[in-house]
Amino acid sequence: MTVTTRFAPSPTGRLHMGHAFSAITAHDHARARGGRFLLRIEDIDGTRSRAEHVETIVADLRWLGLAWDGDMVWQSARLDHYAAALERLRALGLLYRCYCTRAEIAEAMSAPHGAVAVYPGTCRGAPRRDAPHCWRIDMAAAVARCGDLSWTDHGGRVANEALAQGDVVLARKDAPASYHLAVTIDDAAQGVTDVVRGVDLFEATHVHRVLQALLGLPVPRWHHHALLTGADGQRLAKRHGAPTLAALREAGVDGAAVAAALRAGRLP
Repeated sequence: MTVTTRFAPSPTGRLHMGHAFSAITAHDHARARGGRFLLRIEDIDGTRSRAEHVETIVADLRWLGLAWDGDMVWQSARLDHYAAALERLRALGLLYRCYCTRAEIAEAMSAPHGAVAVYPGTCRGAPRRDAPHCWRIDMAAAVARCGDLSWTDHGGRVANEALAQGDVVLARKDAPASYHLAVTIDDAAQGVTDVVRGVDLFEATHVHRVLQALLGLPVPRWHHHALLTGADGQRLAKRHGAPTLAALREAGVDGAAVAAALRAGRLP
């Protein structure tokens, strides 16, 4: 089977060095094995996605010297696939409507320092009413249906612990699918064999493994890489003031040199 990886940014802002590191890692994983590297645009957040950011993403990746196979895939063109998956899960009796407001959810999910905040199932079993709602999965029922599951990270077996993630949202009030659902459906549809992404998404993989089992989807191999950090130890991200790739590119910085530094394990 041909090794296939992907880079799947959301066009809600400009890419920074952390994105570059993740894209290069996924690209090189595939190329080193004679495989395919795909580009997917995760643009189902209609309130924040911008077409101009897609143009910048493409320019940034080319500046780094990365090339992808085939055409870009846009999540916004795949809404019917997410709807069909949601309908299958509803037919299994595994979804319920959640009417909680953001404030109510924030209060319900408060947890002591260091603990994982999990939605407590406030709306599970609540009477149906005509009000804005998202769709959550009844994780306990889903796990009971799937039985014991596992997956691999860097070749090592990981026991699935989806219950610890709680009843996550699969379709938001303001979007037709959540990250969890869309990424699982799309990776299967695109034949992704190896998911190369940051360790910040390690816990989400427990949820994705359950969805794969419920929907009869193939199970890829995962490779969660360390996050790129600055000299202060802080994760490189927009909110921490990390420079954007576009700013570096526009300033005349050599993209090939940036990519070479990241491959060597250092910041350019």
